[in-house]
Amino acid sequence: MQKIYQLSSTFNRFFESEKSSAIILIIATVISVALTNSVMSDSYLAFWRNEFLGLSLEHWINDGLMAIFFLMIGLELEREIYVGELSLLRNALLPIFAALGGTLAPALIHYLFNADLPTQSGIGIPMATDIAFALGALALLGKRIPPSLKVFVVAFAVIDDLIAIIVIALFYTNHVAMFYLAISIGIFLVLLCLNRIFRISLLPVYLIGGVFMWIFMLKSGVHATVAGVMLAFAIPFWSRDQQQPSPSHQLENFLHKPVAFIVLPLFALANTGIVFGANWALDLASPNSLGVMLGLVVGKPLGVLILSMTVVLIGICRLPSEVTWNHMIGAGLLGGIGFTISIFITNLAFEGQLELINASKIAVFTASLLAGLIGLLWLRVVCKMPETAS
Repeated sequence: MQKIYQLSSTFNRFFESEKSSAIILIIATVISVALTNSVMSDSYLAFWRNEFLGLSLEHWINDGLMAIFFLMIGLELEREIYVGELSLLRNALLPIFAALGGTLAPALIHYLFNADLPTQSGIGIPMATDIAFALGALALLGKRIPPSLKVFVVAFAVIDDLIAIIVIALFYTNHVAMFYLAISIGIFLVLLCLNRIFRISLLPVYLIGGVFMWIFMLKSGVHATVAGVMLAFAIPFWSRDQQQPSPSHQLENFLHKPVAFIVLPLFALANTGIVFGANWALDLASPNSLGVMLGLVVGKPLGVLILSMTVVLIGICRLPSEVTWNHMIGAGLLGGIGFTISIFITNLAFEGQLELINASKIAVFTASLLAGLIGLLWLRVVCKMPETAS
């Protein structure tokens, strides 16, 4: 008898949160694009440049609120490692290899178009997957999608985003103030000791330490959002078979709605102000735009499929129950929805180059839309509705 894959209540809450987030993100993006291309364009864009405590509102959102988003990504990854799809090596290997293929292939495609050009720094733009939109697309297909595919997409997208975070930390840092970086890492090590050695489980202790870790990371020149992921792995985690939920569980459950309904919509409002000028369609033929679009729409599914097939065929890992290669193609296509982190990396890659940033955002927007539509159509065709008992 085939094993019936059961989703945990934590995963189901996460899935519903991401589905709602995708809807709100679409609304926020439509509002932002509409205002940017209206008579209110100048005042709308100027609003996000207003300063508060020495940083613009856009800066606070991208370096501050997005650190909370990456904290939640880290907590999700921690949960998957301890009790989820990544807790068993044999299960973890496939999404890990899928994520590697899904980041390396798009980066290679972008590099082939932009090698030795000023736009070469955009190589990281097509590497990431937007979890909210990918899961939102899966949700539209309802019961056609096997539960194990949802778990696989979450695992591969979270690892995908972790790789993007590492790329941000290593390659999108202009200068590093080692003194401040050392303080930030020192705070992280102290928090780890409080968790692992002294078994302190008071969540406020870690959150206060995380704020200071973020401040010094910001001063160090390394992108401050990295502090969010580091904090996630310092917070105590234990499985739900114990009486009281772990601080990690408590914080993850608390963050779902603020991230879905506040953090990501604000990011979209502040960063998707795309100006569709007279020549916007011509800009899609530029090397950078082609690298971004082909990387997301073609590179993602090819990378996911080729590396996954390779490791399955040689016996390193196996497909999840009920998942077929047709499902894997669909997962790879939905992985091409880069959006949030692709736009995030665009701002880092071409800092200060407003026209290039705008053209790159149009490319990300176009590619994500194409990848999402093709992935939805593909999965709708290849996935049959489960038979209901008569």
